[in-house]
Amino acid sequence: MLSLVLRHKPAAIGIAVDNNGWTPVSQLIQKMNNKGFKITFETLCYVVENNNKKRFAFNADKTKIRASQGHSLSVDLGYESQIPPAVLYHGTGLQSVESILSNGLLKKNRQHVHLSTGVQTAKKVGQRKGQPVVLIIDSAQMQQKGFHFFVSENTIWLTDHVPSIYIQVFK
Repeated sequence: MLSLVLRHKPAAIGIAVDNNGWTPVSQLIQKMNNKGFKITFETLCYVVENNNKKRFAFNADKTKIRASQGHSLSVDLGYESQIPPAVLYHGTGLQSVESILSNGLLKKNRQHVHLSTGVQTAKKVGQRKGQPVVLIIDSAQMQQKGFHFFVSENTIWLTDHVPSIYIQVFK
């Protein structure tokens, strides 16, 4: 539910996020409880600290919360362009490989394409979409050609598009 309201549909529980994706913690708790999703500040802290993907973050004084990446909403997460590792990975399902190798990786309804630094992480992502396929992204070459990369608070690498010439199937 947190992913839904903080990444995609805050109006589903009657909250709003600001331009940077933040919403007041007290309002989130109140609105979730009003909609029948019983949550306390302590539970929210537990989720933020222990979510295996580190999808959520508090501001410094824990009065605001936001999703770290993956928004379909237009938000400015304030990430600065960074030099990526030479190679990054993307996990997908077998049924998408042909299209990706033709058209590249597109962000579609998200703000960015998501990439990881590890094969295992990419494989786990791909498993959610059927038979997993891991793609190797030549991020060093992309960066040299002027593509921008950002790293989220939960260490997911983000970019706007990965053209097919920078993609290979991991064997």
